[in-house]
Amino acid sequence: MISIEKVRKLALSLPEAKEEPHFEKTSFRIKNKIFATVDAEEKKVVLKFNQDDQDFFTSASKGSAYPIDNKWGQQGWTCVEMKKVDPSLFKDMLIVSYYGVASKKLKEAVKGKLPSYR
Repeated sequence: MISIEKVRKLALSLPEAKEEPHFEKTSFRIKNKIFATVDAEEKKVVLKFNQDDQDFFTSASKGSAYPIDNKWGQQGWTCVEMKKVDPSLFKDMLIVSYYGVASKKLKEAVKGKLPSYR
């Protein structure tokens, strides 16, 4: 299980990440690119992955993560149930999602400071 406070702490610990509202949810972004949204009421986080990462994490999560059931899911948006997800797996998921929207310049700046997923 991971708490909303832990999601916020992890997301905001990533360089240049900012918290902003996104409709009735909270989003975490680099500039205007969303890498995570949190639905506090439903206790779910949505992360953006490429297809390979989505396949890997949905398989590794033992049912706590799954593609959104629409066109957004086909584009890599993946729902994570906060009550079920393993915290260490979630941290990896969040970092991979972050790297997916980070610019090349930002990836170079954080190289060696975070796990190198790409």
